[in-house]
Amino acid sequence: MNFSVLMSVYLREKPHHLEQALDSLLAQTVQPSEVVIVEDGPLTEALHAVIVAFKQRFPTTVSVVLPRNLGLGLALNHGLKQCRFPIIARMDSDDIAMPLRFEKQLEILRTHKEIDVVGSWIDEFLGTKENIISTRKVPETHREILHFARYRCPLNHPTVVFRKEAIEKVGCYRKVRLEDYDLWVRALQSGAVFYNLQESLLWFRFSAEAFHRRGGL
Repeated sequence: MNFSVLMSVYLREKPHHLEQALDSLLAQTVQPSEVVIVEDGPLTEALHAVIVAFKQRFPTTVSVVLPRNLGLGLALNHGLKQCRFPIIARMDSDDIAMPLRFEKQLEILRTHKEIDVVGSWIDEFLGTKENIISTRKVPETHREILHFARYRCPLNHPTVVFRKEAIEKVGCYRKVRLEDYDLWVRALQSGAVFYNLQESLLWFRFSAEAFHRRGGL
């Protein structure tokens, strides 16, 4: 199953964190068909160097260069337009995907044609991924997700894999503070079917910086 990975990078990201995130894509048991990296405004030379080095290792990498910083949601919209494949996996530029992540999520989409969006739990860490401080759990079934979405965001945004047409159908991301929550609610209202694997498939880098940047209540 061909699929794209969609990632956005901005000025304040640490080059080493981006390098770890990209390395984790190449460590997958099922590797992506392409990686689309949105440069959300001007980047540092060090960040550019990481991207250039990754392109040498993974030639089917596409760069989308934005002249100014638009914020995560709108930057992802630009990248989404450049994704060539009908399945898109989100990845943040400072997290680390567990090796079986794509294999397990793609299997759900392959065997359950009715499911449009699949996420998972995440392990939040400080410093190194061995230092897990918490696990952020989200409900499993579509019915449970519908109920949960009335009160809180029902998906861990950096873990989602979705069918491109289901997201394009509702107009993709909008310029609002909780851009991912807003998107999932609109997708649910449109009839999209969600599912969350009941295990952690991503190491989520927890810090005051990331907390402020990613937003949310």
